[in-house]
Amino acid sequence: MSGPLAGHRIAVLVESDFYEHEIWYYSYRFPEEGAELHFLTRLWGQESITFTGHEYKAPLVCAASFEGLDDDTLRSYSAIIVPSAMVSDRLRYSEDLAKLPPATDFVRRAFAEPRIVKGIICHGLWLLSRVPELVRGRRLTCHPNLYGDALNMGAEYVDSDVVVDDDLVTGRTGAQAGVFARTVIEQIHARAAVPAGVS
Repeated sequence: MSGPLAGHRIAVLVESDFYEHEIWYYSYRFPEEGAELHFLTRLWGQESITFTGHEYKAPLVCAASFEGLDDDTLRSYSAIIVPSAMVSDRLRYSEDLAKLPPATDFVRRAFAEPRIVKGIICHGLWLLSRVPELVRGRRLTCHPNLYGDALNMGAEYVDSDVVVDDDLVTGRTGAQAGVFARTVIEQIHARAAVPAGVS
């Protein structure tokens, strides 16, 4: 695959009730830059799951899981994106309340890797409700309905469509998927231009 992001891999978490316009946009926009796009989910022991969108009930087949991904594979991604709609609410389910939901733990591990761009848009912030320390003191935006959640997590809410705080890119709603994706792309470029080991 050719393009400015050739050799880069981007992961987007997915579940049912995804916002079709956002996910479809990513499906074209990131590969257009040359990036390899992966949709990741919790497969519950199945080979694949067909999820349905929120508005049109459009199907999306996902056959890759974030569960069991080792650190080297995690580090092979240039960006991890938590999308809008109900995806994060579904993914934050845990059958064992003493343990972090697998999706939350996956994102927690990504936050420990500063070279990975973390993109969280709209209601995606829900996925971090069990790990507020990841965004405590950081500038971000989110859906207006999650304003109180952001404050309770100790984040600094910024009234903007997209906010960049170092390796964290946040977007207000799925309607801003275009500018959000462009900002993620810009941040991947910026990190690729910095030699490894330089912060």
